[in-house]
Amino acid sequence: MKRVLLIAFHYPPVKGSSGIQRSLRYSAYLHKHGWQVEVLTVKPLAYAKSGNDEMADIPDHVPVHRAWALNARKHLSLFGRYPGALAKPDPWMSWKFDGVRLGRKILQRHQFDAIWSTYPIVTAHRIGLTLAREFKLPWIADFRDLMACEDWPLDALERENLLKFQQEIVTTAARCVLTTPGATRRYQSLYPSVDPDSFVYLPNGYHEPSFGAVEQSTTQVELESNNRGPMVLLHAGILYPWERDPRPFFEALSVLKSHNLIDAGTLRVRLRATGHDDHYRPMLEQYGISDIVELAPALPYKQVLKEMVDSTGLLIFQAANCNEQIPAKLYEYFRAGRPIVALTDAAGDTAATINEEQAGVIAQIDDRDSIVATLKAFLHSIREGSVPSIDSDQISKYSRENQAADLAKLLDAVAS
Repeated sequence: MKRVLLIAFHYPPVKGSSGIQRSLRYSAYLHKHGWQVEVLTVKPLAYAKSGNDEMADIPDHVPVHRAWALNARKHLSLFGRYPGALAKPDPWMSWKFDGVRLGRKILQRHQFDAIWSTYPIVTAHRIGLTLAREFKLPWIADFRDLMACEDWPLDALERENLLKFQQEIVTTAARCVLTTPGATRRYQSLYPSVDPDSFVYLPNGYHEPSFGAVEQSTTQVELESNNRGPMVLLHAGILYPWERDPRPFFEALSVLKSHNLIDAGTLRVRLRATGHDDHYRPMLEQYGISDIVELAPALPYKQVLKEMVDSTGLLIFQAANCNEQIPAKLYEYFRAGRPIVALTDAAGDTAATINEEQAGVIAQIDDRDSIVATLKAFLHSIREGSVPSIDSDQISKYSRENQAADLAKLLDAVAS
């Protein structure tokens, strides 16, 4: 077995992040492809929220090493304020000190063949870069989404610092992994002197055993109950006010309700764990749709998967300023097999992926009239039984197990 050190902030028992699934599932499945994974993460103290519901999913063959780290927002603030220097490049910058110390002990204990660190916590890449240079090991930097580019972050000084560090990463790492075609192309254009083949597209995915357990637990009584009640459209996860602004969607629902095309008896929209309920609640009152739209609390991961499978349709929000990103939940939506209503930009990667898989319908996220027309047609298609959903034969390419095989090939290449 070859051996790789995975440096990941998001790992059980963290809660409230979809990023945990990428790290957790790859750490488990790489073992089938000749790679022993050891995980370097943080102590639970560093997490804003934690829980034990996914701790049992960590395989016995995966050693997990937890370094000390503080959350500047949680541990170093006074009356809700803290020095900005303590949160650069992220609120867990203290992780680097004990992370590098513990990483050295791990790498000295066994012969390792590669290092793999994963964003969006920048400090993970700082630890990865330091250890890769010191131990002269090939390093894969998993960016997922863009870390910095010409117009992001908005703060000029933060952007300058991140671009400088990003330059170090892309010129040191053996491979840089992105989760969308657009992000991959953007990095290739940002760094024309770097071999374009060093930027690799590896999308997010879904965990088949979790869905299998969910489907087995659904009873015939539940299926019949779902068919009798109102149609349910579900959005599962954070709904950012800027990147996923639902206001035009709320306006569209208000229009449909005023024309007697929908009501609480025929349609329920469930926004699960938006992270911004207090921001959206007054909007629902303003548009007169609080009887149709429910702001629901967070649930354990597998319960949310069950809710996806049981819903009539699934909602995706993604604005044009995120055209080079794809919400990780989209691939779980694919596996749930329910039709998707995507409120996004037609030119973005999210729309392109849904169109490629013929998995749903698309409305322009900032165009109320487009959303009204799309929802009318979608609800009619549901009643007629003619709504589009992904071909079941196409789904398996997005399973975490199949993707682990692709990652293993990538590790084999850099280790050789």
